[in-house]
Amino acid sequence: MKRIVCRCEDVTVEELERAMALGHRDIESLKRYTGFGTGVCQGKSCLVSCALELVARGGDPGHGITPRPPYHPLPLAALAGLELDELARE
Repeated sequence: MKRIVCRCEDVTVEELERAMALGHRDIESLKRYTGFGTGVCQGKSCLVSCALELVARGGDPGHGITPRPPYHPLPLAALAGLELDELARE
């Protein structure tokens, strides 16, 4: 049975275990190797479950994951798919 810990990136417990066996034993390294926390939720729904799996296997949760804001600031209208001209007319 597939046990998913990150729904956005489809990361399973087995993938976390494999990553830890390869030496990724802190939360940031585990995130970078498996990709958990990089999907739509940005770790809001999976960080705790992945950290608990890590601690249960003797890993170090450390200080959490490093947030990565967008490289260039974007207006919320652009993220919502709205044209900026439409907003100016309202």
